[in-house]
Amino acid sequence: MRHVVLAALLLAGCNPVQRIAVNTNAIREEAQALSVHGVEVGDPVVVKGASRIDELAAGIHKELPNVQNKPSDLMDLLKWGAIAAVLVAVVVILAQTGIGSGIKAVIGWIPRKTKADATLAASVMSEQKPETIREWVAAKRASDPLWDKAFQEAQKEMK
Repeated sequence: MRHVVLAALLLAGCNPVQRIAVNTNAIREEAQALSVHGVEVGDPVVVKGASRIDELAAGIHKELPNVQNKPSDLMDLLKWGAIAAVLVAVVVILAQTGIGSGIKAVIGWIPRKTKADATLAASVMSEQKPETIREWVAAKRASDPLWDKAFQEAQKEMK
């Protein structure tokens, strides 16, 4: 009996089909030992019961190839969680390193706000357009609060 418990503990991390096979082997060994004991004491009921247990365990072995492992729901959840975490990490890395902006420029996706800012800047640089640098600065300050704060600090430093 100790061997059965030891085998069960050692195989706790193995797949279920393997555990079924090991436990069935242990049951058959115990049934055979019980049958031998029944013969030694001359008890036909014990021998018959042990033979029946051995036959049932043998039937389990015959059906074992048809059994399929079902992955644990927890493991499936952990797998998808890990995939999601990796995707989030990739997005964060791309955004924080500036690589994401490069990728957007390569594929041609430029945000509307950036296009409007670039159009106004090009108008300021063109001699054919009436816009001035003051209009570009005003538009930039209105569209980007962080840029506005930096601009105000730069003005204070110049005074």
